[in-house]
Amino acid sequence: MKHSIVLNVVDIGNIEDLLFIKRATQLLQKLVSNGAAIGWVDPPSTEEVAGLLRELVISSGNGNAYLIVAWVGPDLAGIGYWRRYNRPTHRPHANIEKVAIDPRYQGHGLGRQLMNQLISSAVNAGVEMLTLDFRGDNERAAKLYKSLGFTEYGRLPRFVAVGTARYDKMFYALDLR
Repeated sequence: MKHSIVLNVVDIGNIEDLLFIKRATQLLQKLVSNGAAIGWVDPPSTEEVAGLLRELVISSGNGNAYLIVAWVGPDLAGIGYWRRYNRPTHRPHANIEKVAIDPRYQGHGLGRQLMNQLISSAVNAGVEMLTLDFRGDNERAAKLYKSLGFTEYGRLPRFVAVGTARYDKMFYALDLR
């Protein structure tokens, strides 16, 4: 199945679009409900997602974040973002906090496209080190990140708790200097 994927950077005008917020919430809720390891145990509320998106837009206005979304026709197919670290000693660096792809569009290169755009935007923003973390059982993510040049710099065994299940937390970094 071949899809036409359009990547769009979200601007402040779009972030107040209630349909966009609704679709972003639905995407994240669906992924979390199906067990995706994107930072929530329970599906996030619309208010939580709207607050996160507004916060990202404000931070992106001063170069401290970057938010990107991917559309396939009318479908919100993916979303990703990075944010700079808050600590003064970590300000040259940023963390990719979420990359979420609708299951209908997984396996078609969309995650790679989003990641490449996130990396490119980090370079343009003067980020020196780009980090990310993920649940250790996410082998597809590990393979993608390694293929993009990320290297493992740490692991916390059995750190992520989902009910009674425990997973390693993996830490990867990409040196952009």
